[in-house]
This record gives sequence, structure tokens and C-alpha cells, in this order.
Amino acid sequence: MKIEVYSPTIRRKEMDAVLTAMVEEKIGPGDRNRLLIHTAKDQLHFDYALALRSPAVALHLALKALSAKTGQAVIISALSPRYYLQVLQDLQLTPLYCDVTYDFPCMNRDMIENTIANKPEGLEVCAVILHHTLGFVPDTLSIAELNLPVIEDISQSYGSWLKPHKKDKTEAAQENIQKEKSQVKTDDKIDVRLNGVFCILGLEERDMLTSGGGALLFAMNRKEAALLRSFAGIADEYCLPDINSALAVVQFKEVQRNIDKRHDIAEVFMQASLRTRHKRFIPVNNSEYCNYSFSLVLETGLKDVIAYARKKEITLENAFGNTIAGAGLADNCPVSNSLVLRTVLFPMYPRLRSQDVERISRLIMTLP
Repeated sequence: MKIEVYSPTIRRKEMDAVLTAMVEEKIGPGDRNRLLIHTAKDQLHFDYALALRSPAVALHLALKALSAKTGQAVIISALSPRYYLQVLQDLQLTPLYCDVTYDFPCMNRDMIENTIANKPEGLEVCAVILHHTLGFVPDTLSIAELNLPVIEDISQSYGSWLKPHKKDKTEAAQENIQKEKSQVKTDDKIDVRLNGVFCILGLEERDMLTSGGGALLFAMNRKEAALLRSFAGIADEYCLPDINSALAVVQFKEVQRNIDKRHDIAEVFMQASLRTRHKRFIPVNNSEYCNYSFSLVLETGLKDVIAYARKKEITLENAFGNTIAGAGLADNCPVSNSLVLRTVLFPMYPRLRSQDVERISRLIMTLP
């Protein structure tokens, strides 16, 4: 049986939630949209949020909230999603492409400062869009110290603050019984380390959480939240429908289970990768890696490895094919362009069966 490179983690709970919304004939933006925001707030502890139809809408509103003016520049990584460019073009903003390093696929402070130093004379930078590429978390605190507004895109890194945990069956059963008896929600706040003026959590098919399409745009603090509140009356056509919101609510509730499963799979793949000459990206801070994906920077050609995997009925793909550099639009970013040609993405998602995980790990160990 062929193993695809990606599969959304949709279980019975998600299906039941969507079916209930359909049966109740409440599929447009409404109560479930508001429930999604409330559920997300319990996890992220933000001050204010909007649940929108797409990450592109979220980014557009975030830049408008920052009062970005025509002709100003926005710094983005060359490994950012391609839709960033369309949003910037629609707002008549100038993209400034920033390179990355071979060890880490996100912008760092030094790279951003170098981009600013080499920008065209007279061009004013109004913001930095910090994409957490492949789920890796950049050093947002040091970047925020540059005194430029930062928009964080955590679509692929959601849950990086959640530590995987293991419980035996007896302990888990006792905990469930205790919860059912007390019906009291614990108030243990998790340290969510976000330093952006605004944050975008995409809910697209390939994001860490999915609603089938959509995004949350939120502000952690009251000052920035006041800017977003000006969009509170935005038309329903921009807001996430209830049918999608119902799916996303369950995704939030199941995130710890999925993080644990991703961690278990990643452990197997990492052990297998130690027997190859190909390299992995290295996290730069103390955040738990959410294991959004498993990628390798190859010493050999990308096409050869993808073809080798195809013979074994395992789908691999270019990790950065849908990025700005992947579209050949970042000529001044040599490292990013090199990584586009050399970085491969392996199947890694919670729905993988144990026999599939074993097949993929054998593939990793025997890569040409």
C-alpha cells in the first residue's frame, strides 16, 4: 500500500462535529465560530482573536492593522509560503527577501539586520513576517528587540510549547475517572512564548491544526488587541464558517494526543537518520519541537531520492516547493535556493500505522 507524504488527522470526533453542524443547518459563521475562538483562547491565552476564512485574509488584516503604507517594505523569509507575495502585492507593499542558514530554515536576527543594511536607500521597513518554517521556532525575542513590528506565523509550529508525556494505562484511567467525578477544569496555564505584535495560526489542510481551511488572527496583549477590534464588525464573507469551526474545535482538544503520536514517530525516524550521511535541521532554542514534519537536507540529488522512495511505494516531496524560493523568486538568497534543491520531506503524521513507520524508517536508513 502506497504511503502518501501527507494526510490530515481527521478522526471520528471531527467527523461527528462536522455532521452535527450540517444536521443543525448552521454552517455559516455563527456560534461555532465564537466557540472556536473561546477554545483557542483557553490554549493560547490571547487577548483578542478573529477566526477568518484563510491565512491570506489574516495576513492582509494584520498588515492593515499595522497601518502599512503603500510603498513600504516588509521583510519575509525566502522560505515563506508563496501566498505572502500575493498579499503584499495587493497592499502595494515591497517584499524584502531574507536568507536563512544551512542548519536552520528560519530567519534569525543577524540575517534580518543584514537585509535591512542592504535594502535600497530610502525604502522604509514597516514589518517583519516571521514564518515558523517546517514547525521550527525562531528566536522571536531577539528579533522583536529590533523594534520592528513582528507578525508571527505559527501555522506549522503550534504546540511547540507542549511537552510530550507518557502515562501507563492505569494512571490514565484513574485520571479520567477523577476528571469525570470533579467536572472541574484545571487552570494550569502553559507558557506560550509568542512575541509577535500579531500572530497567525493557519488552519489549512497541511497546517498543524486544520479546519479544512481558515486561520486565527490574534493579539496576545491588550494594546495590540485594540487594533484588531477595529475589524470586529467585518463581513461574514471574511469569517470562518461554523462547519469549519466545528472541525477546528475538536482539533484543538485533540492536540496533545497528536503531539504525543508525532513525538513517538519522530523518535524512530531520528534514530534511523543517524545511520545516513544526510543532515537534519537543528532547533535553536529550548522550545519543544512539535514534530510538524521530518525532513532531511540531502547530500545527493533530490530527484534520485524521490525516485528511490517511489519504487518502495513511499511518497516524498520537495520540502520547500511551495515557498517563495521554491518558485524561483529569491535570487539574492543563495542558502534558501540551495535548500530548495536539497531538502526532502518524509511522511510523518499521527495517522501513520506502526508498519508504515517501520517502512519509512527503513527507507531513511537506506537512502542513496
